Amino acid sequence: MGTYEERDLARRRFDVADAAPLLLDAAGVVTSWSSEAQRLLAYPAGEVVGTNLAGLVCAEDAGRVPELVERWRRDGGWAGLLSIRHKDGRPVRVMVRIASALEAQGPSRWLALLSEMAEAPGWDMPRGVLEQMVGRSPIGIAIVDTDLRFVWSNAALARFGGGPPQLRLGLRLRDIQPGFDADSVEAQMRHVLATGETVVGYEHVGHLRSAPHRETAHVLSFTRLEDERGHPMGVYYTVVDITEHHRARQRLALLDRAGEQIGRSLDIVRTAQELADVAVPAFADLVAVDLLESVLRGAEPAAGPLDGTRPVRLRRAGGRSADGSVSQGVGDVVTYLAGSPPTRCLATGRSWREERLAPLDRDWGSATSGDHGATFLDLGVHSVLVVPVRARGVTLGVTTFFRRRRQEPFDEDDLTLAEDLVSRAAVCVDNARRYTRERDAALVLQRNLLPHRLPEQNAVEVAACYRPANQPSGLGGDWYDLIPLSGARVALVVGEVPGHGIDAAAAMGRLRTAVRTLAALDLPPHEVLAHLDDLVARTAHEESGAPDAEEADSTQAVGSGCLYVVYDPVEGRSSMSAAGHPEPAVVRPDGTVTFVDLPPGPPLGVGGPPFESVGMPLPEGSTLALYTDGLLARGEEWAVDADRERLRRALEGPASSLDQRCRVIVDALVPARPHDDVALLMARTKRLGADQVASWDLPADPAVVADARRTACRRLADWGLDELAYTTELVVSELVTNAIRHASGSIRLRLIKDRSLICEVFDGGATAPHLRHPRTTDEGGRGLLLVSQVTQRWGTRFLPEGKVIWAEQPLTGPPL
Repeated sequence: MGTYEERDLARRRFDVADAAPLLLDAAGVVTSWSSEAQRLLAYPAGEVVGTNLAGLVCAEDAGRVPELVERWRRDGGWAGLLSIRHKDGRPVRVMVRIASALEAQGPSRWLALLSEMAEAPGWDMPRGVLEQMVGRSPIGIAIVDTDLRFVWSNAALARFGGGPPQLRLGLRLRDIQPGFDADSVEAQMRHVLATGETVVGYEHVGHLRSAPHRETAHVLSFTRLEDERGHPMGVYYTVVDITEHHRARQRLALLDRAGEQIGRSLDIVRTAQELADVAVPAFADLVAVDLLESVLRGAEPAAGPLDGTRPVRLRRAGGRSADGSVSQGVGDVVTYLAGSPPTRCLATGRSWREERLAPLDRDWGSATSGDHGATFLDLGVHSVLVVPVRARGVTLGVTTFFRRRRQEPFDEDDLTLAEDLVSRAAVCVDNARRYTRERDAALVLQRNLLPHRLPEQNAVEVAACYRPANQPSGLGGDWYDLIPLSGARVALVVGEVPGHGIDAAAAMGRLRTAVRTLAALDLPPHEVLAHLDDLVARTAHEESGAPDAEEADSTQAVGSGCLYVVYDPVEGRSSMSAAGHPEPAVVRPDGTVTFVDLPPGPPLGVGGPPFESVGMPLPEGSTLALYTDGLLARGEEWAVDADRERLRRALEGPASSLDQRCRVIVDALVPARPHDDVALLMARTKRLGADQVASWDLPADPAVVADARRTACRRLADWGLDELAYTTELVVSELVTNAIRHASGSIRLRLIKDRSLICEVFDGGATAPHLRHPRTTDEGGRGLLLVSQVTQRWGTRFLPEGKVIWAEQPLTGPPL
């Protein structure tokens, strides 16, 4: 606080004892010069007397002197600051006070008192001036004693409550402001009294007695007052109302929080709930977000304004109550009455505000209370804002804000804030709606392209599970398939197209169709993938030169993965090949889990080493698990072993139905909203019994054809299929004869009783038979034509040691 002498200098008053006097005549000429004036400016009297005051004043103030002479003559005096030139030439800043020194019947004289300002804090104003300063100040000012009782306050402090200054005297803050946090404020005062430290910018937020329904904010500053010996006398403090600034900060903070918390997902209902969560309790006590049902479905809202003369059906998408006393009924249908404020807002697209609701008025028919006959008094609400949810010129719904416990009604600033909040949420809701529409369309396409029902067959017991991605770009292009092959065999396929959305789904459909077409050729797995790889690369090359190449690139299957497995229930063996795809897992009948050591072929269309097939026996009851890489949810390269271990543990789980086990594994390894598509195909192997298969080795002798027919008929009799004997005799005769005539090496006849009767003839030839349409004059060439007409289907399957010509006929009924 400084030395006692410094404090005394700051408090000294302007009087004759502290000033250098001199006399001036009516024209401002010096007529008398004192020793004090000589001590101050170093001029002797002889040099100054008779000189005009303007001659002593520095150049910057000299021009003011004539005007000042007129003023003190007119007003009877003057006080102010001037710069006087010292005898050595330096300027001396002095405070000047001029008063009349009239003598009876004498010339006019003026007394001028000069006080140097070099060490003075400024003009020591009289008490009246100081009282005007603090009394008329718009800032609340008060002084309390060491007991924190009011000893003085100005009129401006009364605006903050507590009454006029005279009623405050002797009272403490807690006595006059019960809504104020008096304890914390008085704690600041005691700290200032104890330490002498000034506290500046202490902010207080609360409710004053003068405004009990409105939250106010004030900034207070505290300074200790001391006597001449430096002992504390009390605390001088000021109060400034910053309520509007505080509310503006609150609004900005709420908008910032809305920007962070609203629209974090592309889920419509979640976005609507985020709007309600942000607004309660910071802004309102009760919020309901109601959207058109078409919006929740992802459909395009109807163009043009809604009809406000009829009741409107919406659905509650989000809601929150500050105390949880009102059920929001999220998901319930909400019907607003015709002509009600929400209906009018939907029709006009403009917001509506009511500061004070009539307590006994009925609600508008909404589901806010769960009782359409409730009054606003029953609901406990007193102020409301209704804001339409609009984005891109289209109305999507309506949001209602109520205040219940907070007594301050909504004002225009609150309406602006509510519109900003709803506007931000509306864009997010519309984005989510568009995403929902696109994703639903992609899902429909994906599901239509995936098998609706896997074909019935006796080779494997099969179950599949597909879970689409939850990415903003939509689902991916994962697929699975089961394709019946000749000889009671099946092909198991799982694949994945890069990218997401409708383009990926379309590319997946193209690949799946190509795989089924290639499977019909009965090729080994590695040859199927080689043909598929060539198809993808050729299609990509053709599309890259198209005018709309940029769009075509998005539908290319380059980089796709595929796993193709063939299982033979007669031999109990499988053969498989992979193109850029994870190898399958095998669960043995004893429950042990292994991963097939499968050569990793390159992804489709990118080129690389040739594809390889791997064959392995599979005991009956083994389970093949084919999956896309989305099942290993993390998918980081460094975590492959850990991901496999997680899958291994899931596959080792307790046995159950295959369909249930498939879903349990996906639920255990994949989140409910995965980042990538997941496809899992599980197949439990079966074996055809020895009594279902009959095989005979035949010599290459035409005479054996008749024996082959008789042998086949005897087996049909054993199987109870006598009604198929005639057709089977014809098929056996033609296929065996064809092999004897056109092939070389040994011949083998095999009959398989499965869901159909399969007749196979193996020979060592490499030439495929051709179906001929002979002319009426031709004597031969009708064999395969007859076979094609009396059987369900027929074909050729090539093996490393020759080929198999096969034909199928249904066990009952006429051939298809």
